[in-house]
Amino acid sequence: MIQTDRICDVLVVGSGASGMSAAITAAHHGLDVLVVEKEAILGGTTARSGGWLWIPGTKLALNQGITEEPGAARTYLEHEAGSHFDPDRVDAFLAFGPKAIDFFTTKTCLQFDMPPDFPDYHAEAPGGKIGGRSMVTRPFDGTQLGPRVHDLGMPLPELTVFGMMLGSGKDIVHFMRAFKSVESFVYVVKRLSRHFLDVLRHGRGMTLTNGNALAGRLARAAMDLDIPVWLSSPVKSLIESEGRVAGATIEHNGTQMRVIARRGVVLACGGFPHEIERRKKLFAHAPTGREHYSPSPQANTGDGLRLAESVGAYVDPTIPNAAAWVPASISTRKDGTSGVMPHFIDRAKPGVIAVTPAGKRFANEGNSYHDFVQDLVAATPAGGDFSAWLLCDHRTLRQYGLGCVAPFPMPIGRHLKSGYLKRGQTIEALAAEIGVDGATLRTTVEEFNGPARNGEDPAFGKGSKAYNRYQGDALRKPNPCVAALEQAPFYAIRLVIGDIGTFAGLATDARTRVLDTDGKPIPGLHAVGNDAASIMGGNYPGAGITLGPAVTFGFVAGSELAGKLDEIADPAPSATPDTAPGASAVGETGDDARAA
Repeated sequence: MIQTDRICDVLVVGSGASGMSAAITAAHHGLDVLVVEKEAILGGTTARSGGWLWIPGTKLALNQGITEEPGAARTYLEHEAGSHFDPDRVDAFLAFGPKAIDFFTTKTCLQFDMPPDFPDYHAEAPGGKIGGRSMVTRPFDGTQLGPRVHDLGMPLPELTVFGMMLGSGKDIVHFMRAFKSVESFVYVVKRLSRHFLDVLRHGRGMTLTNGNALAGRLARAAMDLDIPVWLSSPVKSLIESEGRVAGATIEHNGTQMRVIARRGVVLACGGFPHEIERRKKLFAHAPTGREHYSPSPQANTGDGLRLAESVGAYVDPTIPNAAAWVPASISTRKDGTSGVMPHFIDRAKPGVIAVTPAGKRFANEGNSYHDFVQDLVAATPAGGDFSAWLLCDHRTLRQYGLGCVAPFPMPIGRHLKSGYLKRGQTIEALAAEIGVDGATLRTTVEEFNGPARNGEDPAFGKGSKAYNRYQGDALRKPNPCVAALEQAPFYAIRLVIGDIGTFAGLATDARTRVLDTDGKPIPGLHAVGNDAASIMGGNYPGAGITLGPAVTFGFVAGSELAGKLDEIADPAPSATPDTAPGASAVGETGDDARAA
């Protein structure tokens, strides 16, 4: 039996960064907000993400003396988005992004740190910048969530050490140098001791970092505003009344109930990384929809897109890249289950190269994960195997690790036994292990090794870009990303194509309103996060280009539903340096959003 058991102002579907940002903003302005989450845990993809946000022009950057040249960020995004550049939504993002960060850092417990020299992924492109746009969530004490900490999603096991999350920056540096520096060794011992003590006391680590810290901080902010979050409560359908979306039918506590939302419904369901049919249609490398591997939560199956389509919404299938691609390897966890390991930074390390199944290099391994996968797809012949092998020698493996294989002194036997890590005493022996022609692989390695001994890579320019160098080894001279593969034995890990979020999504306007097939807003329906089409046009400009817009447009959605958006907006577009002259930071109708 379906009954109306709840009336609220705003119903938010999904508990990741975008949904919680919308909920917190709306509740701050006095609205009655309800968050419903399909899974039994909260945080969505955010809880297992890197926790980085890309937002230009924030006070966090200004406080470090980093300024934005007028129009530079807009120029950069226009260059990156190409034919899918959406000026209204980009202008809204650039105008409201800094305001969102101001709001969350002054009105809630959210806090961020900004490395001054973290470059855009294409820093050499027009409008690109070295530093000042990417920020990472500050670590958070999980005990501040009380018992609710056990409702928070866990980080990916593949990205932890003994189940402990490593924060970006200082944590990783100390762990990499633990047996080379007394200071780092002491740091690591203290960090591990604190973690193991937390596990004994609380059943999990309590020093939350990266995306887990972001999800934890948002959960605490929601608690401070008394926002109810219903877990294990999937939305079954949207309710329409008098020409608008008026709520949803939800399965909660074993009962289907009608929740009426007076102001509107916000879809924040995490996109479609595990929706087989949509992957089949939009992922060229996955003709059956199954040749793809995502570390995103299994429950992210395109619910928000389907719900919106049921009331006439439009999903743009033309975006050049339907997802944020990442090379991944498939590991076998200690409990026998499979894990998806995203390869973010190991490819840039000196002494690491990637080859196709034919045994030939195909890309600058130090480029961003999204670019690397595009190069892999381009190098794969029609009907071929969309995979690659990541290679290194013994010295490199023990110094930096590779994929799930941690550096010295962690043992590697388990990974060799499972077949995750392949080994050969010679290049030819390794080639036999991975099914690659030995002579071809030997030629590839020798052609790389010659110039690599001088820190050069004339074939693909590894180490030639700011982002390459940032992810390399700063102590390696003259090129932080290049070293020869010489010390036997040699190792390889198989890479396949995965994602860290989908880009193709619902067409929305600058106010986050969902658009129908004619480009008109659907009253009462908003979409944020990966349920909305990415403003990046299928490209990946820098660290945090998913979470930055997620938090920003969550803030926009909450402000719009509270009737505060125009009040928050700058009185004149010219007051925002990155808003084009004469363009409004908040479009009135969004009629042209789909055509852009």
